[in-house]
Amino acid sequence: MVTLLTDATEMEVQDARVEGERLWLTGADLEAATGWSLRPEGLCRGDVCVPLPPGRELVRGERIDVAAVWRHLGKPIVHSDDGSAWALGEAASDRAAQLRSLEAPDFTLPDVAGRMHSLSDYRGKKVLLVSWASW
Repeated sequence: MVTLLTDATEMEVQDARVEGERLWLTGADLEAATGWSLRPEGLCRGDVCVPLPPGRELVRGERIDVAAVWRHLGKPIVHSDDGSAWALGEAASDRAAQLRSLEAPDFTLPDVAGRMHSLSDYRGKKVLLVSWASW
């Protein structure tokens, strides 16, 4: 069993196979963890498809070498020494694009009276966010 961490989820993959720097997952496990699926045109997420390079063993039967594919996509990947935990990171270019947009992700929190407020309710207006932590 392998613990797989992504920017969106943490999941236990029962049927994962680890071979050194290779992480072999079924197509269903890959899609559940990352949203990427194997199609005839390559690896796809929604309408975006990335062709897989010829001559490299990225697909073996029903399994996909997620580590090699992740590196091919230009995204960071790390794993524990024993291969029981893998983290699939987000590319620096993707994070930079989000920062350039200067649009904060939406969230909803209650005010002191218990009324819920979403950041998206205030789009186009200046907003001051104040946070505090006890540590």
